[in-house]
Amino acid sequence: MKIESSVISEVGTNNLFPVFLKLEELTVLLVGGGNVGLEKLSAIISNAPLTQVTVVAIEINEGIRSLAATHGNIRLEQREYSAEDIDSAAIIITAIDDPFTSEQIRNDAKSKGKLLNAADKPALCDFYLGSIVKKGNLKIAISTNGKSPTIAKRLKEVLNDVIPGELDEVLQNMQVIRNQLSGNFTDKVNKLNSITKDLALKNNIDSKKGERTWKRIATYSLAAFFFMILGHVLLSYVPFSAITSSIKSIPGQIEPIFYWMIAAGFAAQLVDGALGMGYGVTCTTILLSLGVNLPVISGSIHTAEMFSSGMSGYSHYKFGNVNKKLFKALLIPGIIGAVIGAYMLSKFGTKYADYIRPVLAAYTLFLGAKIIYGAFRKSKPQKVKRVGWLAGAGGFLDSFGGGGWGPLVTSTLISKGRTPKYVIGSVSISEFFVTLASALTFFSMLGISHWQIIVGMVLGGMAAAPIAARLAGRLPLKTMFISVGSLVIFWSLRILLKSLGVF
Repeated sequence: MKIESSVISEVGTNNLFPVFLKLEELTVLLVGGGNVGLEKLSAIISNAPLTQVTVVAIEINEGIRSLAATHGNIRLEQREYSAEDIDSAAIIITAIDDPFTSEQIRNDAKSKGKLLNAADKPALCDFYLGSIVKKGNLKIAISTNGKSPTIAKRLKEVLNDVIPGELDEVLQNMQVIRNQLSGNFTDKVNKLNSITKDLALKNNIDSKKGERTWKRIATYSLAAFFFMILGHVLLSYVPFSAITSSIKSIPGQIEPIFYWMIAAGFAAQLVDGALGMGYGVTCTTILLSLGVNLPVISGSIHTAEMFSSGMSGYSHYKFGNVNKKLFKALLIPGIIGAVIGAYMLSKFGTKYADYIRPVLAAYTLFLGAKIIYGAFRKSKPQKVKRVGWLAGAGGFLDSFGGGGWGPLVTSTLISKGRTPKYVIGSVSISEFFVTLASALTFFSMLGISHWQIIVGMVLGGMAAAPIAARLAGRLPLKTMFISVGSLVIFWSLRILLKSLGVF
């Protein structure tokens, strides 16, 4: 009886059959103790930590020794390879630069029916080690049929960024649902299809309703705040009995600091547009160096930043970059922290300015160091805990210190392995409500006497926005982080030393 295959083999295609092994139930022989051997051993331990591995090599580097010191299932034997080493192993991996020995190991493995992978020698391999994308219980292996490990590595990086870590929670929930179903396999599949179809439709409807709701809230909040400011300015500075004379007197009322604020807004927006963070800390550093009143600094920054964060947050929401669960976890604690920070700075900022100014300078110095650290840090996936406390601290320090929501909240979540796309989107949309709450608090306690600072920063930011958008992605990100961080540190040190009377 002839069985026809549903898969048609084509010349030049990848005909490898993908298999996921329970490697922890097998034994592995690794021949080679150099950097390539370390790479292979690290791949084994990261995917199957309890696998019994025997490493045989004439020389064993420190990286392998360090790994063996923390894993009791790795055995090191510093000697030459012998044919008997294969007997107790189910899988053999070679990582040596000796063609003769590699050929010998290949023949020994073949004669004893053992599978072998030879690093950088596709012709000797029975199987290849692919690049692995791991998100909890989800694991994706990428193979290029031994043609280009570099391409496989690049695809791994792309998928790691695209696939959210939260997908593992979906898998956990689906398993719970699956275990509760009864019937045969076909019945379970049909029921799961029905359940997920309903959820998809429901989520689509909820998404549209949620989008309309939050869009209305953001629009009404922004409009209300705008008309509050407009009414205050009209009633305070433009008496209706003398509109013409007031308009003529406006140029004479503009102070020189207005033009400095345009420059500050321009610089801050340029940094924020290129890095995705740094607006507040850049403005705070510049305004501190100009001697602006402390509560006015933070109030002005948050009022000006509110407009840009509103547009940015809505754009992220529109393009599906927002994780609703993360957004809700950040929102309320962030607002509470921002209101408390704004209240405390408004209440005590002027009276204790001589004490608070060096503290804020030290804080911006810390943020500058954190920005530089971000240029060299590699993210390590971890479960993020106490997101609400992080948001509360970020909101408080952002209001009290004039900046820090991005460097603290965004960078912390990304460093814990969260998907950057969803972190930036969720933090951006929550930032609008945080800055709105902060600006309303400052407005209610300080009024709007510092309107020239706000208008100057808004105008400067508007001028810099298109330039920043053009620069984003074109300049080396690492260089930008180091440059901005160094500049913030320099100005913060200057302010700190000046506040302490050093010069």
